[in-house]
Amino acid sequence: MTRGCLLCIKITMFIFNLIFWLGGCGILGVGVWLAVTQGKFATLSVSFPSLSAASLFMVTGSIIMVVGFIGCLGAVTEHRCLLLTFFVILLIIFLLEMISMALFLTYTEQFHNYAQEDLKKGLQLYNTTGNLGLTNAWDIVQTEFRCCGVKNATDWLESKGSVPHTCCVEHSPACKSNPKLWWEEACYNKVRNWVESNIRSVGIFGICILVVQVFGLIFSMLMYCQVVKAEKYYE
Repeated sequence: MTRGCLLCIKITMFIFNLIFWLGGCGILGVGVWLAVTQGKFATLSVSFPSLSAASLFMVTGSIIMVVGFIGCLGAVTEHRCLLLTFFVILLIIFLLEMISMALFLTYTEQFHNYAQEDLKKGLQLYNTTGNLGLTNAWDIVQTEFRCCGVKNATDWLESKGSVPHTCCVEHSPACKSNPKLWWEEACYNKVRNWVESNIRSVGIFGICILVVQVFGLIFSMLMYCQVVKAEKYYE
């Protein structure tokens, strides 16, 4: 009976971790694709220059692949150390996610204020040597969201003395000197509103990830306990 339960949990955990690992491969692949095809599109942040979509996808995908591999290996070999390692790593990741979520919800306004100030500092690097990625990033954001500056066009005037061409509703020689031809809305608010309008999808995705992690914790601990029971049974 013990061996039968162990086999059932073993197969379930292996399939679970295989899917987990394949998901990590997919995320890593997206990150590599973004790095190759969108190499000139960098982060807007000055404080975290390496924080880009490509790097986030690659780091996340790599972590998921490693965790999934440990889980698969632990399930196949029925090795207690590997199963316990998988459980501990997954538990740490789960707790870090919970803490991060709690901190973000607690200090939401402080986060937004810091983000806006950090983005405003980045405007000073716009169109300067070695900052092509940041320049392209701002151009894309302002073009796609039809906005100008972090809070308003004044941000550009304070940082650079003039607005870039992507702030213009219509490209014309007179645009940069005519505020009436600039996008009126702030980029930070427009992006924030876009994120909030898609928060339901983001929330569902986040909940799915948490549920998967919880199942991973349950399966790994169940299998660990069954392995211990089986070892005692056959002693």
